[in-house]
Amino acid sequence: MFPSPDLPERDPLPTYLAPVPRVIEDLGLRFAWLIVAINLAGTAFGFWYYSSQLADTAVVMWPWVPDSPLATLFIALAIAAWKLGYEQPWLTSLAFFGNVILGLWTPFTLLAFYDAYGYLHPLMYQFLFWSHLAMVVQAYVLHRITDFPVWGVAVALVWYASNLIVDYFIPIVGEPHHTFIPVARDEPMFLGADALGVIAAGEVTFTLLALFLALATRVKKCELARGRTG
Repeated sequence: MFPSPDLPERDPLPTYLAPVPRVIEDLGLRFAWLIVAINLAGTAFGFWYYSSQLADTAVVMWPWVPDSPLATLFIALAIAAWKLGYEQPWLTSLAFFGNVILGLWTPFTLLAFYDAYGYLHPLMYQFLFWSHLAMVVQAYVLHRITDFPVWGVAVALVWYASNLIVDYFIPIVGEPHHTFIPVARDEPMFLGADALGVIAAGEVTFTLLALFLALATRVKKCELARGRTG
């Protein structure tokens, strides 16, 4: 397929950094405003989904509760900023981290506690599972609109590291946040871990994965740029 002059260039990145077929990337970028609208709708649904948890949480801790809705809000704002000609690397990095981390963490949690999530309607279970995986897919398109400068990645890492701290280690105010699971947090699981430890291990792993992917993309883009000018 020939490159389209109105779409950003697609660098020849390794498959593990750009696994989404070009035709899908192009469709996402061509219909960017539709993607923005879908993510804003997902954000609204997510805040509704977390409404009861927000009601039981101190207001000062609200930013650390609705992680998935914030991730979809980040990507909606990042794509909108790009479409308006003002791409913000820190915002795009936040969108990338959020959609990779939460896009993987939610399906991981749904599988880890599959039996205990029996209270969910099967359609809601499937919706949560596949819609979150779709977040990972759209995260993988963001390399087309940013080169992930180190300072932008640092902003995203600071935010999501703080999220890990208040979710699993130091709650700051009240109990750990965004750690609702359908079993007791100290429920024994496997390898000597309790339920909270299992989902904490998942989120730490996915945060490190997002960091690696963002910085690896940065390195590969710099190598390609050097090769073009060398």
